[in-house]
Amino acid sequence: MPAAKYKRVLLKLSGESFSPSGERGISMEEVVHISKQIFEAQQLGCEIAVVIGGGNILRGSQFKAKNDIVEEATAHYMGMLATVINGLALQDALESVGCKTRLMSAIKMDGVCEPYIRRRADRHLQKGRIVILAAGTGGPFVTTDTAAALRSMELGANILMKATRVDGIYSEDPEKNPHAVMYSDLSFQTAVEKNLRVMDSTAISHCMEHNMPIMVFNFRKDGNIIKAVTGEKVGTLVTNG
Repeated sequence: MPAAKYKRVLLKLSGESFSPSGERGISMEEVVHISKQIFEAQQLGCEIAVVIGGGNILRGSQFKAKNDIVEEATAHYMGMLATVINGLALQDALESVGCKTRLMSAIKMDGVCEPYIRRRADRHLQKGRIVILAAGTGGPFVTTDTAAALRSMELGANILMKATRVDGIYSEDPEKNPHAVMYSDLSFQTAVEKNLRVMDSTAISHCMEHNMPIMVFNFRKDGNIIKAVTGEKVGTLVTNG
């Protein structure tokens, strides 16, 4: 088996990875499938922290049309709690395939998981545990993309990997335009200038400023996580050039 190219990886999983394409909720079959890939990648000598979204359960944007009832900040907190639900599912799935894990939340809930403390998370990674990071940053108006960018820098990751449902970053939305062109390599500057949907603008700015490379790839293709951590060409790599 090849060795991991990256010592420490921050893997960003969207809530969509927890359910079949086009559906919502949690499918443990899907969660176990991706857990097996994460476990195999870790066995190559890679320390892995996972930031998870909650869009399969709830998106704050669904309340915008009725924001006189649910305030936007409240909707964001609801979305953060959804990521904790996903985190619990992922934790059990990872442990079912042989991983040692820790679930850490930016919102304190001691009866369910550990509070996120940077030094403690770092120590868990050093001990070979997969660290699942839930509840974003703990504050509203911050996306899980930005949370992933911040955690990748806090924890000294070598790369931020974003697992999506498409093969990489395209010139246009490939689900709307079948003729869209995929980039294999991309600079942050180009991504900003062309307004390509890599991650949200705040996350991109943080990664560009701190020289944190981003790899965007399709999580639904078997073996892609292993290919990514071993440095094999997969998806799109975004760097400062």
